Amino acid sequence: MTVRLHWFLPTTGDDRNVVGVTARDSLQSRATSRPPTLDYLAQVARAAESTGFEAVLTPTGSDCEDSWLTTAALIPQTSRLKFLVAFRPGVIAPPLAAQMTATYQRLSGGRLLLNIVTGSDADEQRSYGDFLGHDERYGRTGEFLHLLHTAWQGESYDFEGDHYRVAGGRLRRPPEARPPVFFGGSSEAALPVAARYADTYLTWGEPPAAVKRKIDRVRELAAAEGRELSYGIRLHVISRDTAAEAWAEADRILESLDPAAIKAAHERFSRSDSAGQRAMAALSGGRTDRLEIHPNLWAGFGLVRPGAGTALVGSHEQVAERIEEYASLGIEHFILSGQPHLEEAIRFGECVRPLLTREPALVRP
Repeated sequence: MTVRLHWFLPTTGDDRNVVGVTARDSLQSRATSRPPTLDYLAQVARAAESTGFEAVLTPTGSDCEDSWLTTAALIPQTSRLKFLVAFRPGVIAPPLAAQMTATYQRLSGGRLLLNIVTGSDADEQRSYGDFLGHDERYGRTGEFLHLLHTAWQGESYDFEGDHYRVAGGRLRRPPEARPPVFFGGSSEAALPVAARYADTYLTWGEPPAAVKRKIDRVRELAAAEGRELSYGIRLHVISRDTAAEAWAEADRILESLDPAAIKAAHERFSRSDSAGQRAMAALSGGRTDRLEIHPNLWAGFGLVRPGAGTALVGSHEQVAERIEEYASLGIEHFILSGQPHLEEAIRFGECVRPLLTREPALVRP
């Protein structure tokens, strides 16, 4: 079993309840008890670093602070923590992205990881000026990643594709070490792009059988490309000294959700053009009475939160066992979060991580 642990940087703000929803529109941020100030985000980053996490995922979207600027500001606030920066290819030109990654690698001492986010809610995509359809966006992402890898070689290049055209491109100061590419997507349009260009394929937290089917498919496609990928999963965590305490916290979070928000979110998520988002919505069906969809896997966050919607819930030992179960499928990277992110990073690092160190293949930063 190989396990690499990563945390989440709450650039939308932080709270003890689900962040990022209102009673009527699950994609509009409500006020949070902890705004995403640089001081607070630095506290979360330092807590993740001190408790043994390798990196922090920083999200992208209209409800977040910008991932590039925020993490760049945190470079001097940390010493070894890596930054998994999420961004959307459709809003940055590939030659500029190559230059940004090279600069970031030099300024951070090689602490950049890239999370390629092809798209999100169609309305939000259009708010950024992106009107491409779902499958077209993945075609553009493939061209983007091809150009990114080409630019990192430091040679002059020309390119003309369906979405990009470059004449005389050249990255004059390529990075000494190119940043690893993390890539997620559940549709048939997404998987071949992952197989051809990603270093790590990411999935949201579905039950293990569904996760296995997905990564087996990506493995098959990657093998056809002559490549091998690593695999990662995005999950929330509610870990306590006893299972009863953990489930009591899950119940408290559930009770805080407005039924109107649950209904509105489920309707929106179910008609999303994102296959992954529709899968998250289907796990709960918008109902609150059958949320444990696999032992210790709870779909409560996905009732109202876009994106990753499941949490590992249980005692510290049970959470460690579930991580080991996913690791046995070939999952190496675990991108975790818990609200509030400051306290939960410390709790997980002190109480769950030592249980994983019983296995010699836990990767230590």
